[in-house]
Amino acid sequence: MPERIITLHGNPLTLMGQEVKVGDKAPDFEVLDNDLKPVKFSSLPKKVYVLASVPSLDTPTCDLETSRFNQEAANFGPDIALLTISMDLPFAQKRWCGAAGVDRLQTLSDHREASFGLAYGVLIKELRLLARAVFVVDAAGLVQYVQLVKELSQEPDYEEVLRALNSIKQ
Repeated sequence: MPERIITLHGNPLTLMGQEVKVGDKAPDFEVLDNDLKPVKFSSLPKKVYVLASVPSLDTPTCDLETSRFNQEAANFGPDIALLTISMDLPFAQKRWCGAAGVDRLQTLSDHREASFGLAYGVLIKELRLLARAVFVVDAAGLVQYVQLVKELSQEPDYEEVLRALNSIKQ
């Protein structure tokens, strides 16, 4: 498998794990919720999921992205759920959500085993953080959209994510 590279301020970083592509069955993973309870993706209700991975909620770009997706989630309806996954500890995620007023999406921590990062190919080898990426998974568990942000300091293309989401909504 060829090395996959992203950058941080132009400096190359290596991604570890299996690359996920449109049409793939969404890989299962296990992360922790803000109360330290394990959450297995395969055990969640059948919905459309937006899976957004970010390096750390305590950075300006991740703060902007997660706050923006929280705003957009107000328009989603009950059949769409947004999960933001980072390597931040669950305590830090809970504190950040409270301080930022984020209440329409769920933050999940991959800090223990990097289960999500490895399953979705977004674990940064040099930093043990997650790359900035967005995956849209339909209710049948198939990946319908993938956006890997090549420069870690940049935000994703929100409009492109929303277009992809709208194209699969029933």
